[in-house]
Order: sequence, then structure tokens, then C-alpha cells
Amino acid sequence: MSKIEDIKKLTDTMSKFISLVSYKLPDDVESKLKELREEETDKLAKIIYNTMDENQELAFKLKRPSCQDTGVLQFFIKCGENFPLMGELNEILREATYKSTMETPLRHNSVETFDEYNTKKNIGTGTPSIFWEIEKDSDGVEIYTYMAGGGCSLPGAATVLMPGEGYEGVVKFVLDRMTSYGLNACPPLLVGVGVGTSVETAAMNSKMALMRPVESKNANANAAKLERLLEDGINAIGLGPQGLKGLKSVMGVNVVNTARHPSTIGVAVNVGCWSHRRGLIAFDKDLNYKTITHEGAEL
Repeated sequence: MSKIEDIKKLTDTMSKFISLVSYKLPDDVESKLKELREEETDKLAKIIYNTMDENQELAFKLKRPSCQDTGVLQFFIKCGENFPLMGELNEILREATYKSTMETPLRHNSVETFDEYNTKKNIGTGTPSIFWEIEKDSDGVEIYTYMAGGGCSLPGAATVLMPGEGYEGVVKFVLDRMTSYGLNACPPLLVGVGVGTSVETAAMNSKMALMRPVESKNANANAAKLERLLEDGINAIGLGPQGLKGLKSVMGVNVVNTARHPSTIGVAVNVGCWSHRRGLIAFDKDLNYKTITHEGAEL
């Protein structure tokens, strides 16, 4: 195929994948919600979990978004240095976003700041958000697609702690945030905690934590311990599904950490709602694809 044909093929495939992400939760999230539903004992909470399950069944059957807020599209790319469409990828993802917005359809969520008008395309200045990582000696690409909703991951928070506050300060920051806005984020939540050297590194780490599978664990033993402690602590709040009380508040807590300056501890928290619409798709150089988070899906 010509390069023009390849661009069209990748655009069409990504548009269909965005649509899939809007109405079909990733395999790990579906599995965790089923587990939480089965172990819940509160009568009202049980009804809510059953309603969530029915909602997902109807969304898949009707091929319509599982939540009316389809968020701001965010893409996290790991691109091989030899991927043939590297230079065109930003524009491909913008066009795929517009195409899916019109065809799925997706709610129009891109409002130009200060000018205060909705572009009605889900495309605007800086939207969709596209973040890059270049991989050496590779000719493929992996693309995380995430629908960042207005009630969950968009109202994240970040700060820089002084070293004397220690990692206890990280725990306090996260728990304070969960008790203040966890209700509004449509529990049970996937909580992403980022630790780094500044607000921007911590914020990016917290968002990447939401891309990790629900049941995954940090490779660092101390970070994995922090994940367990935070999960237990947030669950003890007893938010339950949709914040109406229940056994669990979260699907899990994921921590992503990078090195820090000796004088600072950057910390950030983002959360994914129960309808955690993210998907990972991988392409080889010939544009053959694999939907990693949605096993067996055909686009």
C-alpha cells in the first residue's frame, strides 16, 4: 500500500478502537468489578453493582458509550524509532478522534479556554492529549487510549512535599484527596499515585499508574507495600459503589515512582472511575494490530 493508504488504514483502525473503548471495559476491569459484585454484602451496593453490569451489557449490545461523559481523549504512545508512520502519528490520532466523535458518537468535550466555545470535534488546542515515549530498535507502536472523565481523572491533584514529611506525607495527601473528592469520581475507583521529583513528574506518573492493570503490583517492594497500605486505608473509608457505602472503595491502588531530588517528594493522585475506559492496542510495521486489553476484539 501507499503511505496515503497506510495513513487511512491506521486512522480507521484507531477510530474503531476509540469507539470500542467507549463501550467495552478492558478485561481486567470487567473481572475486578465482577469480583467486587460477588463479595459485596450490602443490599443497596449489590443492586448498584448489578445495575453497572446491566449498563455494560447494554452499552456493548447497542455499541454506545457506557457513560455519557466520554472524557477528553488521552493517548500514551510507546513508538519504535523505525515505525513507518511516526511522523504522521499525531495527526492520525487527532483525525481518529474526530472520526470516532462523529461516528460512535462521542460527547463533544473540547472547549477552547477563555474563548469559551465547544469545537464539537473533541479536537482543540492541545486536545486530544498525546504523550510520547520513543523505543530504540523497534518498528512497532503501542498506544494507550484513555477517556479521562470530568469527574474522575481530570480533577487530579499534585504537590511537592518537603523531605521531612516523608512517605507518611504521601499517604496523608492521598487519603485527604480521597475523602474530599472520591465520592464524586464514581467508585469503585482505580487510584493512580505518582511519586517523583516535581509536580509534573509526579502527575505524569500518577496518570501512567492508571494505565497499569488493576491487579498489577509495583516491582519495588516498598512501593508495593505502599500500594497495599493505601488500598486498605481507602477501602476502610467505605465509599462503596457510587459512593453509597459498601465493602470496598477501590478496585485497586497503583503506584508509579521515579527518582527524586533529595529535597523534594513530588506526589500526585489521579483516579479512574468504575467505568475505567482505557485500552491498549499494538501495531507492527505492517499495521497488523493486537488489542491487548480487549482480548479477541475485532475492529
